[in-house]
Amino acid sequence: MGTAEERTLQKLRQEVDRVNKGGRPATGPEAARGAQNAQLAGLAAGLDEAVPRQLGVPESNETVHVDTVAVKLTALESSHSVKGSGKMGVTSEELFLRVQLITQNVGPKPATLDLESAKVVDAQGASYALARDAQALAGTRPLRRTWALEERADVILFFELPPPVLREGALHLVLQGTGGEVRIPLR
Repeated sequence: MGTAEERTLQKLRQEVDRVNKGGRPATGPEAARGAQNAQLAGLAAGLDEAVPRQLGVPESNETVHVDTVAVKLTALESSHSVKGSGKMGVTSEELFLRVQLITQNVGPKPATLDLESAKVVDAQGASYALARDAQALAGTRPLRRTWALEERADVILFFELPPPVLREGALHLVLQGTGGEVRIPLR
């Protein structure tokens, strides 16, 4: 019959199939948890949007400067899962937004930049901090670092957002420099 985990995953998949075929989700706290678990199980099993989806970079994609570090958006993608090296991964009902930037120190001396305070802000002003678990799992570089003279580096940031936030309205990446906030349009 299989392990308890396999049986649970099978039950969760059956519940997802039942609801996807027009069945009414079960009600009550236990049923709500079951439906939520079914959705997460389906996502983890690759049944719904497991493959990263490329998002278009805004047409007006200007280079901005955070202190003396030039920053330009190069790619955006969303996914319910982030995979690390090996078999490790993290899955969420929300969407992970992967923001890829190219950076270069254009100043006359080394420049330190702290990206740990980076956030995504939506049109209503709600902000979303870095998804630390996804960030760590993906093995990204330290977020507080110093760029040598003319050093160029790719930077990848992960945020966890509700799916409607990615579909509706404006989104900005907000980075903090010594001179204040710098906003990069994402949508």
